[in-house]
Amino acid sequence: MTETEHPRLVRAAYTDSVITVYQAYPPEIAGPALRAGTFVAPFKRERMTWIKPSFLWMMYRCGWARKPGQERVLRVEIDRAGFEWALAHSALSHFQSGVHTDRDEWRAQVAESPVRVQWDPDRSVRLEPQPWRAIQVGLSGEAVTRYVDDWIVGMSDVTELARSVHSAVLAGKMEDALALLPAERPYPLPEPLRRRLGADG
Repeated sequence: MTETEHPRLVRAAYTDSVITVYQAYPPEIAGPALRAGTFVAPFKRERMTWIKPSFLWMMYRCGWARKPGQERVLRVEIDRAGFEWALAHSALSHFQSGVHTDRDEWRAQVAESPVRVQWDPDRSVRLEPQPWRAIQVGLSGEAVTRYVDDWIVGMSDVTELARSVHSAVLAGKMEDALALLPAERPYPLPEPLRRRLGADG
């Protein structure tokens, strides 16, 4: 286990070839992306774009698809080799002893890496903090190009799913809400990636 207070676990829905991540956008970005099967204008490649394997962390971030600019939730299936390329070319958003020898090593990694990794408390179906941390992966530069042009193999709109889960939660039908959730499980990180990310086994 890392020195952090809570274990860091990559949990996701995945198959032998793809892993599911989530993003939330306004309709003017989500609509063209769904039609094209990847991100197109007005999506801006020059901005960092954050992908999240945890459905409930995405719900926390977008407020069940009700926050302005995050009204459409997209489920994006990406190539696992691409996902692992991103992790192999990532730097943690914050210095962590045990992962980095010193702050200079961490700063150098940040400077040369097109990907940021951030660990935040995962969320329950009530959006309460969980006792483990979920991964967010921020893509910039070459990583965005690879994501948009090469890694995406499927995309769908799960906004209605988000609203259905939220409605069940509001109605106190927790079993119904839980039954609707995507089935996520620990992702098998190769050992070099686990060490780079400060993740737990």
